[in-house]
Amino acid sequence: MKTLMIDLKWIPRALGLGLLAFAIFGPLTNLLLWAIAEKWYFPHALPLQYGFSYWVNVFSPRGNATGSLLMSILIASLTVVLSIGLAIPAGYALARLKLPLRGLILLILLIPQAFPNLPVYVNIARIFYQFGLNGTVIGVVLVHVTHGLVYAVWIATAAFSAIDRELEEAARSMGASAMRTFRDVTLPIAAPGLLASAVFVFLESLDEFTGTYFVGAPDISTLPLLLYTASSGGNYQIASITALILLIPSIAFMLVIERFLRADVLSKVGR
Repeated sequence: MKTLMIDLKWIPRALGLGLLAFAIFGPLTNLLLWAIAEKWYFPHALPLQYGFSYWVNVFSPRGNATGSLLMSILIASLTVVLSIGLAIPAGYALARLKLPLRGLILLILLIPQAFPNLPVYVNIARIFYQFGLNGTVIGVVLVHVTHGLVYAVWIATAAFSAIDRELEEAARSMGASAMRTFRDVTLPIAAPGLLASAVFVFLESLDEFTGTYFVGAPDISTLPLLLYTASSGGNYQIASITALILLIPSIAFMLVIERFLRADVLSKVGR
C-alpha cells in the first residue's frame, strides 16, 4: 500500500509535465506539419498529402522570402551596431560613475516597453513621414533601436558592474591610461555580457513586426511582414515555413546566450 501511495504521488506531476510539454511542443508540431503539408483540411486530424512544393515556392524569386530574410538580417545587424554602440558608453557610465538619478535613468529606458506599441508606432510613423524616413531602412532601424536599447543598456550595465574594480586599478597602477584600461581590461571581460546583449537586440529586431509595418511597409519587406501577409491570406503552409525560418536563428542565438550570460552578470541587472 505504501508503494502504491508513493507511485500515486507522481500522477499530478506527470500530468503537469505532460500539459507543459503539450503547450510547448504542440504548436511546434502543428507548425512542422503545416510546413510539409500539401493537402490538409477539416475534419482530418493529419495532412492528407505531404511534400515540399511550398518550400520551393517560398524560396523562388516570386516568393520574396530570400529578399525578406536578407532585409531582416540587414536591419537587425544595423540595429545591433547602433544599439551596442550607444549601450557601451551608457552602460559603463551607469555602472562606474556616480550619476545622480541613476535608477530613474534605467527606469526611463523601460518607457518604450510600458506603452502599447500600436499608438506609439502610429505617431512615430507620422513624425517620420515629415522627415522622409517612412519606407526607408534607416527609419525602420531607428524604430527597432528604441526597443533594442532597453536590452542593450541594462545588460551592458550589468556586465560592467560585474567586473572587479581592482583589475582596473591594477592596470592603472601599472601606468595604463584610462582609455587603454578600458580597451585592454574592462571591455574584454565585459565582452560575454555584451555579446549576449547583442543577441537579444538582434532577435528583438528580427521578430519585430508592428514598428516595421507602420514605418517600413510597403517599401521594406521583412520576414515578419511576409509571415503576416501569408497568414492573413490563409496561406498557412507559407506562413509556417516563414515561422520556421525565424525560429532557427532564435534557437541558435538562445544557446549562445545560455553559454555566455553568466549568473554573476544576471545578478547585477537593475542594480
